[in-house]
Amino acid sequence: MNRRKAIGGIAAGSALSPFLAADSPKPEYYELRSYQLRNGYSKKTLPAKPAGAGPIGVFTPVIGENTPSVLILLKHGSFANAERAPDFDFDFVRYERTLLRAFPGRPRMQAPPDSKSPHIFELRTYESNNSATLRRKIEMFDNGEAAIFQRLGMHPVFFGEAIAGASLPHLSYMLCYDDLTARDRLWKAFGSDPEWQKLRSQPRLSDADIVSNISNTILRPAAISDIR
Repeated sequence: MNRRKAIGGIAAGSALSPFLAADSPKPEYYELRSYQLRNGYSKKTLPAKPAGAGPIGVFTPVIGENTPSVLILLKHGSFANAERAPDFDFDFVRYERTLLRAFPGRPRMQAPPDSKSPHIFELRTYESNNSATLRRKIEMFDNGEAAIFQRLGMHPVFFGEAIAGASLPHLSYMLCYDDLTARDRLWKAFGSDPEWQKLRSQPRLSDADIVSNISNTILRPAAISDIR
């Protein structure tokens, strides 16, 4: 299939999303690139920020699969801008690319809070059995779950529905914490939070109903990362 026709088809599908009301803020697009590195790589081989790139996140895994690797997070103002995303020139084995559209209720990326030291980040991916159950999970985030994260101090960075990439349908989101101890404490608080318990107990909103697989990676920002 012609690449421009394929991208145009995806963009058309995005415009018809049942979530997007006429007066909703225009959602951002996020791109995740996971680069597999060679064993014994040097930190000097990590990519330099290409000319013209906006604020980017560059992370290496603390806990995760397929190491050594580097994850790059790019933000795009539109689908067309995502197509023109810059390349990163450095030594790697191969990479995977995922394009996500921001949730209607969370259409903008949030910068991590100011800190004297870099945060620890967590990228979480929820796969669903079909598009209908994925929509229910997105609505669940938009109608309460993301706000609980915010209230507890889990600091959401972005929420996005994958529109191109592997293991579709799925969504991904990123949280940040002061350190791993804070992460463990906050997830424990989330699990026992009364609002969360009430939300998850509603009909057709249990994980068994709307999520088929959950994966997560704990990340540390590299020195060149704007998101820290």
